[in-house]
Amino acid sequence: MSSVLYDAQGPRAKRRNIVLTVVFLVAVGALLWWVFGTLKDKGQLEWALWEPFFHSEAWSTYIWPGLQNTLKAAALAVIIAMPLGAILGIARLSDHTWVRVPAAVVVEFFRSIPVLVLMIFGLALFAEYTNVTSDDRPLYAVVTGLVLYNASVLAEIVRAGILSLPKGQSEAAMAIGLRKGQLMRLVLLPQAVTAMLPAIVSQLVVIVKDTALGGAVLTYSELLSSANTMSGYYGANIIASFTVVALIFIALNFALTSFASWLERRLRRAKKSTGAVVGPNDAEIAGTAGTGAGGTL
Repeated sequence: MSSVLYDAQGPRAKRRNIVLTVVFLVAVGALLWWVFGTLKDKGQLEWALWEPFFHSEAWSTYIWPGLQNTLKAAALAVIIAMPLGAILGIARLSDHTWVRVPAAVVVEFFRSIPVLVLMIFGLALFAEYTNVTSDDRPLYAVVTGLVLYNASVLAEIVRAGILSLPKGQSEAAMAIGLRKGQLMRLVLLPQAVTAMLPAIVSQLVVIVKDTALGGAVLTYSELLSSANTMSGYYGANIIASFTVVALIFIALNFALTSFASWLERRLRRAKKSTGAVVGPNDAEIAGTAGTGAGGTL
């Protein structure tokens, strides 16, 4: 059966796709077998290396505290970066040059700097010019770097989402007398949220993963650095520790993207009309009803 997007496959195309699928599966199976064999030869699959993760001590002492710190840094960064990014994105669309140009400079500046550099800069800033204790500085630095970078990226997402809407939306709203602020708040932003949601969620996933940079460089005790400490305590089970941490990150980000997909479907359904058909005896002509002329369709 043909569709607008593609033509139906013929017998040769079907055979070719089956052959390519089989070849791909065989290649993936061979790769997994090689990885499994290599780990087994190196002794990384011994039960003694994986046994700690089946006891509560490893989870309560290392994994759970590290996961809490990861979620804390990510949550603080999201709470600050999302409204800040929305403000910067809307400011870049302003009709006033004195608003649009500084917002553009801020966004382009922080979007061009690696987030790790921003974290290191934040750590030095808090150590030199604030009274933040040495125990809290890594958290402050990680959140600062994540906020500055991701707010700039979210600003571009907001700006692109608003610009993706048809110009007729703005023209129609201004034709009925809405001001620029009302146009943005009541017409453009509610429609742009659905279009922006996949990109926003992708950036939230990046925020969660980038917290690991704080553990690698700033001694922030997040999940990845906790796994490194745990591997040393349990006899250098580095492969096992980082495999467990990777699975936790995968589960966490999968839950986040699944929730976002559910929210996006819900928003799209909410914007659809009920599809109810109005009968000719149920509707009045608006013009004649308003003037009292009466008459029904």
